Amino acid sequence: MSAQSIRDSIGVIGEGADRTLLRVLRVMYPHDAFPDGPYERARDALLADAAASPRLAGVIAQGVRDVDTLDERPFADLSDADATALLERIAGSDFFVAVRNKGFATLYDDHEVWALLGYEGPSFERGGYLERGFADLDWLPQPPL
Repeated sequence: MSAQSIRDSIGVIGEGADRTLLRVLRVMYPHDAFPDGPYERARDALLADAAASPRLAGVIAQGVRDVDTLDERPFADLSDADATALLERIAGSDFFVAVRNKGFATLYDDHEVWALLGYEGPSFERGGYLERGFADLDWLPQPPL
C-alpha cells in the first residue's frame, strides 16, 4: 500500500506529511549513503500503523503539524543542525517516540540497509559466523606479535 493510499485511509494526516516524516527519519537516522527507499519504507510502515490506530494517527498528524510550525520554516526545509535541534526539543513527545521506535525497527531491518552496511543477515541458519568470515578483519591493521 502506498503512503498516499494509507494517508487517504487515515484522513487526518495532511499532504505534506510524507515529506516531513521522511525528513524526520533522515535526521533521526542520518546515513548519507542510504537512498530514499529504506526511509520511505520506514515512513510507510509508520503510516500503516497509524491507519490501524486512531490514537497513533492523531499523534502523527499533530506531530507533523508541530514540527512544521515550531520554526519559521517547514521542517523539510531546515538545515541538518536546525532540524536536529528541533527534534532534540521534542525528544520526549509521543510523536518523537513513535517515529523513533518504528523508524529504528523498520529501517535497520530493511535488507537494502543490511547490504549497504555490509551485514549478511542472521547466521544461525547458515551454521554461524565461525567459518563465514568471523575473523576477516581486513579493515583493521594487523596486531604486533
